[in-house]
Amino acid sequence: MSTTARETGKETDQPTTEKPGSSRAALLAGRIEEGAAFLAAFAQGLSDAEWRAPVSDTDHRSVGVIVHHVASVYPIEIDLARAIASGKAVTDVTWELVAQLNAKHADEQADATKDATLELLRRNSHEAAAAVRAFTDDELDRAAAFSLSFGAPVTAQFVIEDHALRHSWHHLARIRIGLRR
Repeated sequence: MSTTARETGKETDQPTTEKPGSSRAALLAGRIEEGAAFLAAFAQGLSDAEWRAPVSDTDHRSVGVIVHHVASVYPIEIDLARAIASGKAVTDVTWELVAQLNAKHADEQADATKDATLELLRRNSHEAAAAVRAFTDDELDRAAAFSLSFGAPVTAQFVIEDHALRHSWHHLARIRIGLRR
């Protein structure tokens, strides 16, 4: 329905240029922001020793590096969801590659400061949420092969939920367990 039709209640032949919003996309975006806010609030209250502590006995990356990791991968996670939403298979991202990128990130960001990391988390999570709000229901429902799900045809909504949305919640839980808080 065009703007004129909405204003007058009558149909016209004029096409609208507005993109219909998706309430599902808005909910997903809100959940991304919520998870990032919880992670940021928790991290803000950490002592310097806690910020530098290893996250677990098996993952020796510091808590600060993990928070920086979450913050820094939002753009990648959104790009993956956009690819699936466009119907493009994602076949070149493997768990081995993810492990290599995570190790490189840990080396490069070993001295990441809390203030800079939390600013990156806020900025990238808000940008990710804004990008998710732009998805239509049709895009959220579109499925394509996804190598991080072993080639299964998954929807863009699944990729958003399993990556950009879940990521902060997952690492916050692991950090709390590691710090016993």
